[in-house]
Amino acid sequence: MAFKTRITELLGIEHPIVQGGMQWVGTAEMASAVSNAGGLGILTALTQPTPEALAAEIARCRTMTAKPFGVNITVFPTINAPDYKAYAQAALDGGIRIFETAGTPAVREIWEMINPHGALILHKCTAVRHALSAERAGVDVISIDGFECAGHPGEDDIPGLILLPAAADKVKIPILASGGFGDGRGLAAALALGADGINMGTRFCATVEAPIHQAFKDAMVAADERATDLIFRTYRNTARVAKNGISQAVVAAEAAGKPFGDVAELVKGVRGREGLRTGDTEHGIWSAGMIQGLINDIPTCEELVSRIVRDAEAIVRGRLDAMVA
Repeated sequence: MAFKTRITELLGIEHPIVQGGMQWVGTAEMASAVSNAGGLGILTALTQPTPEALAAEIARCRTMTAKPFGVNITVFPTINAPDYKAYAQAALDGGIRIFETAGTPAVREIWEMINPHGALILHKCTAVRHALSAERAGVDVISIDGFECAGHPGEDDIPGLILLPAAADKVKIPILASGGFGDGRGLAAALALGADGINMGTRFCATVEAPIHQAFKDAMVAADERATDLIFRTYRNTARVAKNGISQAVVAAEAAGKPFGDVAELVKGVRGREGLRTGDTEHGIWSAGMIQGLINDIPTCEELVSRIVRDAEAIVRGRLDAMVA
């Protein structure tokens, strides 16, 4: 019971399922659980306070899994930027040879730094033009993010049903489908649309091993597909987050034409992190995708990955095969 794709072959994993890098969530507990389940787990570099802490987290993850895992480095538009190169060097020194990247064009400096080490680069894009540019620059895998995704869906508002095949028509390297995936139906659909695997973030948050408070997992199970807000749209940095009092306040402020400074205190990262730790889902903003509407339980990562692959196989071998006259 397995799918063999360019992704499984390239990354050396059993199932074509990747856990996206998620701020405050991509720790050793999360990454090792996904890798042990046969997917690719990802540590989020900037979840760690320093490059030295990332090095320690990589070492800790190696004690929890013998299977491949990677590190996410996302270059944010920010005034006080962290030392991204130091984080990348810590990962390289720790033996990491799979990197997930995203963010501003400055991320190319990270590519140039890690390329000589033979590391694989999985780069997240929200537009075909950006995917083609990254392909020309030499990345190994494109993770194409549809409008349904949590976090930053870009400014074009193209859903995965269109964006994925549009990318598959032009991109020659392997593609991961990201945004709106969480079950076997999604995996089967992604493969049919031209992807070589799926990238999941929100769905992995609602698992036993996810290092967030149970209240957030329960909130995702209770939510439907309408339970997200798009914020920062007027600031040209659109983000999809779970709908709560804070996100609604930001939406209202933007509708009134307020500058970012008026909402900065509400959306700062430390508030979101405190909420994930204490269980207060109204304390700050937190990323969640529209896939919440298809989340109905909180399984282990092993149970989730196995179920996705099993259900996708049943669709391909059963339902679809039976429709071919």
